[in-house]
Amino acid sequence: MTTSDLWMIATIALMLVFSAYFSASETALLSLNHARLKNLASAGNKKAALALKMADNYDEVISTILIGNNIVNIVAASLGSLLFTNWMGTAGVSVSTAVLTVLVLIFGEISPKVLGKEHADSFSQFSAPILRVLMVVLKPANWLFLQWRKLLSKIFVSKDEGGMTGEELMTMVEEAESEGGIDSHEGQLIRAAIEFDDLDAADILTPRVDITAVDMDDPLEDVREIFRSHGFSRLPVYKETVDSIVGVIHEKDFFRAYDEPGTTIASLIKPVIYATPSMKISSLLQLLQRSKTHMAVVVDEFGGTEGIITMEDILENLVGEIWDEHDEVIEDFQRQEDGSYIIACTANLEEMFRLFSMDRDYDATTVSGWVIQEMERIPVPGDTFDYENLHVLIRRTDARRVLEIQVWAKPLPQED
Repeated sequence: MTTSDLWMIATIALMLVFSAYFSASETALLSLNHARLKNLASAGNKKAALALKMADNYDEVISTILIGNNIVNIVAASLGSLLFTNWMGTAGVSVSTAVLTVLVLIFGEISPKVLGKEHADSFSQFSAPILRVLMVVLKPANWLFLQWRKLLSKIFVSKDEGGMTGEELMTMVEEAESEGGIDSHEGQLIRAAIEFDDLDAADILTPRVDITAVDMDDPLEDVREIFRSHGFSRLPVYKETVDSIVGVIHEKDFFRAYDEPGTTIASLIKPVIYATPSMKISSLLQLLQRSKTHMAVVVDEFGGTEGIITMEDILENLVGEIWDEHDEVIEDFQRQEDGSYIIACTANLEEMFRLFSMDRDYDATTVSGWVIQEMERIPVPGDTFDYENLHVLIRRTDARRVLEIQVWAKPLPQED
């Protein structure tokens, strides 16, 4: 083996190293964690800031990587052909093609891309300064390719929508949760924030039949007893009928003025705001904040009261149930020893479907509405019905609605 052969072998090995570098850089810049590098850049890490800049200017970077990768692969292939031809004559071209293809695939493509993906943040920081120099050296070639790209973009117009959808963001949250980047509580909070604007007032209101309210003409003694027995801090006030709620009285204002002569309910009423069932709860929250009130009355298309919503109801959709020392803790879903669940029928229907890993669209909002729609009547205790793989037993009802059910989930049939 001559000195010339040794130099060619060394050059081929060096070209394979460059090929591995370009392949790993391409994958690392695509896979890096933007949020983590932003935090590092904010802390003064210049390499992290440069890597982020490279990722944002990916078109020019990928052009540089592709030009460099093709140059080193062509040089390696040419030298390989020359080397094997010197050794084996005309058969050397075929042997060189086979050997270089295997070497480039293993050491120049597959292995570096795997490593680049697994160590994306650290490798992109290592690679960024080198790429910046190469981008300056190859700037004329990059400019030509950029003009070609613009021409292609005009010829083949893309119809893909830009930006990130809510579904894509939810997928990112699930991936971060499964990889340990965030815990389950943080993931649940983020999902609740993403879905927050999808909820209407009708989804979270306290229905009319569950409203505890007082008549404007009720004696003060009756109002005091309602405050003491129910533990509410505010009570809606209606005139003649609950369909005509005119305001709200606060417990603190009531007991401060209770012993004062001439005190009436009318003198203690604070204004209340009104909302429609289709109003988004994000808009309703802003309305409550601007009006400095904690309760809204949801009215139907006929102007009657459909229900009420408090500030606490809205916030609970973000952070979960908020209990104070006066609340009676009620679990909507209670697991039994036999694997069944006792479910309060005021529970949200989507939460019940989620509990049983079912993705269904249904007109009803509550479990009670779902049961009544399925049975097409007001059931009585002891009634049963089946819904897909669920067996449902009615446990408690009243004259107007279902109060409690017990549900068994039967195993799903195995698919062939």
